[in-house]
Amino acid sequence: MKKRNIKIGLAPTRRNVFSVEDSLKYKGLIEEKLKSWEVDFVNLDSLNSEGLLFNRLEADRAARIFIDADVDAIFAPHVNFGTEDAVAKVAKAVGKPFLLWGPRDEAPLENGSRLRDTQCGLFATSKILSRYGVPFSYIVNSRVDSAVFERGFKNFCAAARAANGFIGARIGQISTRPGDFYTVIVNEGELLERWSVETVPLTLVDIERWVLDAVKNDKRVGETVADFKKRVHIKDMDEEQIKRMAALKVKLIDWAEEENLSAIAIQCWDALQTALGIMPCFVDSELTAMGIPVACETDINGALTSILLQNASTTPSPTFFCDLTIRHPSNENSELIWHCGPFPHELAKDPENGDRAFVGKHFILPTGEPGTGNWEIRGGDVTVARFDGMRGEYSLFMGHARGTEGPYNLGTYLWIEVNDWPLWEEKLIYGPYIHHIVGVHDRAAYALYEATRFIPGLEPDPADPTEAEIRAYLRGSDIGV
Repeated sequence: MKKRNIKIGLAPTRRNVFSVEDSLKYKGLIEEKLKSWEVDFVNLDSLNSEGLLFNRLEADRAARIFIDADVDAIFAPHVNFGTEDAVAKVAKAVGKPFLLWGPRDEAPLENGSRLRDTQCGLFATSKILSRYGVPFSYIVNSRVDSAVFERGFKNFCAAARAANGFIGARIGQISTRPGDFYTVIVNEGELLERWSVETVPLTLVDIERWVLDAVKNDKRVGETVADFKKRVHIKDMDEEQIKRMAALKVKLIDWAEEENLSAIAIQCWDALQTALGIMPCFVDSELTAMGIPVACETDINGALTSILLQNASTTPSPTFFCDLTIRHPSNENSELIWHCGPFPHELAKDPENGDRAFVGKHFILPTGEPGTGNWEIRGGDVTVARFDGMRGEYSLFMGHARGTEGPYNLGTYLWIEVNDWPLWEEKLIYGPYIHHIVGVHDRAAYALYEATRFIPGLEPDPADPTEAEIRAYLRGSDIGV
């Protein structure tokens, strides 16, 4: 269930009036670079003797090679000027995220001639891509060994993975939203019509039946209980409650696999406590750690945010679903991000301390049922995000933060410090957002920003870095080309 590396359709392109030899040289250099980065790619060696796209009559066959290989994105390096219409036709036919770039040209030869004119061709192709309605990412014309090419390419791969994970996502919806939560109302039809996002409903009656049956008849429950006790400190839970918690994990995994779910949104209170006598928070954390992010309070847009952030991240660290709760008592730019217990246990700052890292009873809800995680998670670099919309307009809030020190809390939590909290608060208040966000240990705003290029109708809404700072980073203003 973890995010997978994407497969790139590699379509190096040339134009007939420039050097074929130099085009083949750069095709080889680019392929060697991608191999050194362990990129999974499919080239066009079966298209013609050169493995280059230059004949517009071959565009359909080139597209079919990529479609049959089920590529996730297209990369068309211009190894000389390139053939802009053939490139645009392939990009349009394949319909996947597209990357435009070409290696920087050498100085003219002593006789005054030039071998490639790559940059010139990039300007031409960008216009035709736009004419064909193909969204694309672009890396500044730079050398194959440059840091800006590496940064841009790897960021594109993360962005493509995020966009592909979002479009066509399948969200398992467990019951309706809690009655008090008007904030998580979504337009299910609009999500389906715009981005092919499907919701897969499940009732709490089904959950209750599955769990109680599994406790009696599924040997995996005992194995899961033993695993819980080995890894996690458990307080104030009897054996039956631990078994029900284990059974819930087992059956939700089964359901996610059977329905090919991308994420789950669960009505975590309070009907579930009436039915089973447990909270699902720790189970939510376990699935999230496996790469099946779970959003609380039937927050479907929160689940979609988790998909975006999980796939935009370049680290193996899982996401965590949280509330924006209170400001730090003394740090003006610090905020508590918290929730009842769904942050993955592997993120715990001090997992061996049973007084500060344990699964126990809920300390807010009147039922006080057990099953909540209670631990502070490690700090470091964090990206937080929120996908949401209103009246048909959707945007993606994103920002970089760092973990900082703050008072102890029950539940799962982290105090974060940002560049300008009043600015963040203002954007969140006036935007179509709510108190729910998703975090991940990474600096992923750059990939999230690029991902919105490939999700039609989704506007990026960055807080820190700003849009101007993101674009400067992606064109390598700090490192040179």
